Amino acid sequence: MESGFRSWINGGVTSTIPTVPLRILVQTDRTLRRLLTVTLVDTLGRGAFFTLTTLYLTLIVGLEPVTVGIGLTIAGAVGVASSLVFGHLSDRFSARRMLVILHVVQGAALIGYLFVRDLPTLVIVASLVLLAQQGGGSVRSAVVGRAFRGEDRVRIRATMRTVTNVGIGVGTAVAAIPLALGTPFAFHLTMSIAGSLFLLSAVLVAGLDPQRVDLRRQAPDADTAAPASVAVRSPYRDPRFLWLTALMGVFGIQFGVFEIGVPLWVVAHTIAADVVVSPLLLVNTVVVVLLQVRMSRGTGTFAGAGRAMTRAGWLMVGACLLWAAAGWIGGEGLGPATAVVVVLFAAAVVHSLAEISSSAAGWSLSFDLAPQERMGSYQGVYGTGYAVGAMIAPAVVTLTAIDLGTAGWAILAAVFAVAAAGVVLIARRADAAEVR
Repeated sequence: MESGFRSWINGGVTSTIPTVPLRILVQTDRTLRRLLTVTLVDTLGRGAFFTLTTLYLTLIVGLEPVTVGIGLTIAGAVGVASSLVFGHLSDRFSARRMLVILHVVQGAALIGYLFVRDLPTLVIVASLVLLAQQGGGSVRSAVVGRAFRGEDRVRIRATMRTVTNVGIGVGTAVAAIPLALGTPFAFHLTMSIAGSLFLLSAVLVAGLDPQRVDLRRQAPDADTAAPASVAVRSPYRDPRFLWLTALMGVFGIQFGVFEIGVPLWVVAHTIAADVVVSPLLLVNTVVVVLLQVRMSRGTGTFAGAGRAMTRAGWLMVGACLLWAAAGWIGGEGLGPATAVVVVLFAAAVVHSLAEISSSAAGWSLSFDLAPQERMGSYQGVYGTGYAVGAMIAPAVVTLTAIDLGTAGWAILAAVFAVAAAGVVLIARRADAAEVR
């Protein structure tokens, strides 16, 4: 125990001892502090920018909404591909340098939105933004997987998720200023500052310790070398990991349910006032900020990840039932109006708890099922599952909950339950294999 703690204190790979408080880890580990700082700066810029994007393109640039939709859809496909590509590249080249380059590209591309005039320029600029964003996500996950170990990796991803929500929340609040002013100059200034924040992050990323975040290739040693089949294993030839990726991608559709389905459901299928949508989204942010780290404890093992995913599955089924129940409440007056708001907020809390639990389980399994030598490739594949889920989520949510009502919510509940059960099965089998 002493040698592991000493290794952690001296800046080596993080100890897997779960008793090291996260607060001490943040205070002691310079790599972690820098990663959290980069996350905060990035998400401040992202929160401000993406709040303005659609309105800027339609109101200031004058593009038709359908044109904006086509451009962003094409860019989304580029983002999906980049998640795979850059995950693989981070196993071959310096992850630190790649993050620097991707931050510069994203910052420049965000500022490049000021020069968008038509569909072709929108496709070019938006594709560069999402290429850097999705590719950077895969590389960042590989960095966390290499720099830390075991329970620490999950706790750190949970902390980064908390910081992300804080940063996006503050950035979104800042975006209210140009929205209130409504002038091209206000939009241009805010978007330029947001892009510049990514350029600042590039400088911060350059200060990461390459010994911690880059893949260290060592000559094989008779006593320590891993079997060749493990060292060169490809994620595409790892059925267990591909199933994990697919199932977590399906479960990840729940993000689209909250971001796209819930606003449409509240406005079109409940008696709640439209203004309720904003507080519901805020509930999600607050719950994640307050509970993500706490509810991620104990998920750093296969068994712990399985328990978390079991919990997430049941919570998501409950959330779907509560969202549906909000549509059953009718009538006029204070009583029904209060009842529907109570049910909607209960659904928001339960849904957010499912998101937290599933995220922690996914992080743990995606790290622990990946060989260290191919961490970037595996994280790239895993990230692609979520990207594909996000891409199909609008259609899935619309065709089920919004079009079919209660029956649609029941379909979604069944889909989430099956996906969660599949992930739990993977975790249990991995735990049993580890015991043997």
